[in-house]
Amino acid sequence: MTTSTSTPDSYYERIDEHRYKPTAHAGGAWSTDEQHFSPLGGLIVHALDRHLAGRPGAEMALGRMSFDILGRLALDECETRVEVLRPGRTIELVEVTVVIGGRAVVRARAWLLATLDTSAVAGGGAGRLTDPASLAPWDMASRWPGGYIASLDVRPLAPPLPGRTTAWISTGLDLVAGEAASPRASFVTLVDTANGIAVRESPTEWMFPNVDLTLHFHRAPRGDWTGLDTTVVFGPTGQGITSTVLHDVDGPVGHAQQLLTVRPQP
Repeated sequence: MTTSTSTPDSYYERIDEHRYKPTAHAGGAWSTDEQHFSPLGGLIVHALDRHLAGRPGAEMALGRMSFDILGRLALDECETRVEVLRPGRTIELVEVTVVIGGRAVVRARAWLLATLDTSAVAGGGAGRLTDPASLAPWDMASRWPGGYIASLDVRPLAPPLPGRTTAWISTGLDLVAGEAASPRASFVTLVDTANGIAVRESPTEWMFPNVDLTLHFHRAPRGDWTGLDTTVVFGPTGQGITSTVLHDVDGPVGHAQQLLTVRPQP
């Protein structure tokens, strides 16, 4: 754990085997004294990876990851607890709970599937996105506050539109100080950004935080960039949905959905 008074180049510092301290870089967009869910989602996958790393047998693929946000994500020490709900050699269900201040604030469930060679029938889905190296950065911090947003390199394929944006997201920060994160944990660390890149209404006038995040993968992501092809819809009775096709530099890897609670700013 870093003892310097300066902010480390990471979203979290490890306290012990299951506890982590968020840095200022994890600060939220709706409230800067809360954690943005995006790096916390990555931390949950990191905790899952560590739980699975010491077990015998072949590595299993992450097919689905669902996160339910149960309460306020204070910018405070958090603990991760991992439990296998449905063990199996080919299909397994694992739950990760995040506790802050003695209260469960996130419950996440991961369906893990055995891997085998299906390359002969692989196909379908969207085409590849324009390479991020050829795109100009966008100052997302001009619209959103918080340490997390300030930490990002955001490169839209075209100027962002209300409710519709396709962009690449990357960061130069580590997930946990001094620790290597898996490609899937690093990828998930950036996915919850989707709800902020395709803003339908000004966040100074309307609130539209997500209460969940569900990811489905048809292959494992790789590389340093997370591609988000995002559409946001608001309904007439206070609900909304952010839908995203997820990409890495090789093409689409899956989908993400976020349920929004839409309401005017107080």
